[in-house]
Amino acid sequence: MLFYPLMIAGGLFWALAYLMIIRRGFLDGTYGMPVAALCANISWEFVFSFIFPHGPIQTPINAAWFVLDLVILGQIVRYGPREFPALPRRSFYAALIAGLLTALAAVVAITVEFQDFDGAYTAFGMNLMMSVLFLWMLYPRGSLRGQSPWIGVAKMVGTACNSAAFWLYASEGSVLLPFLFVAILLFDAAYVFFAFRLRRTKSAFASARAVG
Repeated sequence: MLFYPLMIAGGLFWALAYLMIIRRGFLDGTYGMPVAALCANISWEFVFSFIFPHGPIQTPINAAWFVLDLVILGQIVRYGPREFPALPRRSFYAALIAGLLTALAAVVAITVEFQDFDGAYTAFGMNLMMSVLFLWMLYPRGSLRGQSPWIGVAKMVGTACNSAAFWLYASEGSVLLPFLFVAILLFDAAYVFFAFRLRRTKSAFASARAVG
């Protein structure tokens, strides 16, 4: 049975994505995960590490992700107000707290309402939101600050492993989950494509300026 090997592989690639986000954030003096995505992500990891813990294999992975997301949350607290200069600092922090509390309540409510104690619907639903937001964050910043194509590759491969595990062993009869698997893959692939293209464009521009 490939379910657990695929889930472990997915967990490792996601951990790699987190580590690259953290490294890039400190190097660039910013945060690399969209704020709304972080709120949803860290809430899911808290819920399924401490409130509705998974089995002996997945729970330690969830807890490790939670610790890494705490570091990213620290980067958002430290660098976030710089990214929203028109927003007063207190308002930014109030919105962040509201986002965290709302996401936490939503994950718990959806889990109980649909008896989804595997966390599949919340996990893949917020994963799709994250994929869209990562892609959206590329161009408003006008650069790869806090991001890199390789973060997108690690996220895409990690999610593909988790998607394959659920598709093969845990999504029978579901219409929504296969849709989420495919949609996430498409948005992740788009992010990787545009991130590589943006990096090439910036590199060519820098080279042209150096020659000039």
